[in-house]
Amino acid sequence: MANFPICNEFKRKINKIGLMYKVSKNIKIFSFSLMIIGALGLAFSFYSAPKTIAEAKEMVSDSHSDNYGSDESTYSSVNSHNNVDAHDENDTHSNSHDEHLLHKLQNRPWSALYVAALFFMFLSLGTLAFYAIQRASQAGWSPLLFRVMEGITAYLLPGTLIILVILILSSMHLNHLFVWMDPELVAHDKIIQGKAGYLNSPFLLARAVFYIAGWNFYRYISRKYSIAQDSSPDISNHTKNFKWSAGFLAFFIVTESMMSWDWIMSVDPHWFSTLFGWYVFASMFVSGITTIALITIYLKSKGYLEKVNHNHIHDLGKFMFGVSVFWTYLWFSQFMLIWYANIPEEVTYFITRIEDYDLPFFGMIALNFIFPLLLLMNSDYKRVNWFIVMTGIIILIGHYIDVFNMIMPATVGDKWFIGIPELSGIAFFAGLFIYVVFNSISKAPLEPTGDPLLKESEKFVY
Repeated sequence: MANFPICNEFKRKINKIGLMYKVSKNIKIFSFSLMIIGALGLAFSFYSAPKTIAEAKEMVSDSHSDNYGSDESTYSSVNSHNNVDAHDENDTHSNSHDEHLLHKLQNRPWSALYVAALFFMFLSLGTLAFYAIQRASQAGWSPLLFRVMEGITAYLLPGTLIILVILILSSMHLNHLFVWMDPELVAHDKIIQGKAGYLNSPFLLARAVFYIAGWNFYRYISRKYSIAQDSSPDISNHTKNFKWSAGFLAFFIVTESMMSWDWIMSVDPHWFSTLFGWYVFASMFVSGITTIALITIYLKSKGYLEKVNHNHIHDLGKFMFGVSVFWTYLWFSQFMLIWYANIPEEVTYFITRIEDYDLPFFGMIALNFIFPLLLLMNSDYKRVNWFIVMTGIIILIGHYIDVFNMIMPATVGDKWFIGIPELSGIAFFAGLFIYVVFNSISKAPLEPTGDPLLKESEKFVY
């Protein structure tokens, strides 16, 4: 009996070394609290949205002091894709000004929900891409971080299914997020009619199911082989994981671009950019890497992942820095070429955002480029945990605003605000994300003990 406390202490040390992680009570309380607060806020936002044109007009008249634009500005902003290159008959047959105003105000809680759903799904999908790259490249530095990555990618299934539900509800005309789903508008818009072979609800949903099934199948099969390798006498599971990861990257690079066209770019159905798929990828990629760094640092602060050293954190910091610069390159390339060409149906995308979203549009550049550049340029700073955490929080806020800028101008026009709907959406999905991720991390040993590259990762020195 005298040895019983020693055995318990030994077990605790074994767990801390990295064999298993247990979700703390505080994590559960925090995540469920966020979900409850977020759900209540979203419910209130949907309930308080205007139901009639009279209510919409009254809401606008009462909200001028909240920096909302005029009704006429709203109409021109949210329908810029209809009237920039357009013909008089499009305006003649389009919905009335008052109906558009009502639709945009009704869109706000839907848009807030959709932006938050996309952002947190991007954290998981970006992490999955990074994980697949590590597997396919046979990287020796990263195996100690595999279980953190696998935990983050566990959110991909619920995250993508929620987006699929939103797409289904949109196709049922329960909202006006995708104007090309409105048959009355399409009937009088020759440009959207020309895209109807691709932009139609059945094909959109079929493509979404295809993307979601492919991404989640790879996540499932890779996780399966990763855990099986822990008890395998050979490296057969590791080899299978390598092959599946290489194949997935080819699948991902195509489906990610198509997803960005379907789920984001099509909210502005007259506008297009050939760089958009890469731009969205860069945003989700740096967000996913940042999430890996933040969760790794958190686990280390709790005594786990002891073999993860400052060199691993330094490498994650390098990726955060490098991909932030890559994102900026793509943002500037897309903006500069379109702005310089000044083609009406293309430049309207940026005119709308500069005129009505100047603070989030330009503030995003500071958060996603200037701050990471200044804070992570010095190599020593990348080895300081609190510096990585501070920069990571800034990056995540910046890329939420990036997604916000992609969706809101087309769906709510200049009637935007960071208020209860937006904060509630963030709270709900943050709570769900935290719970799913940490619950998944607790389901397997924190170290992939059977990985043939684990020793190299443990001895990683830069």
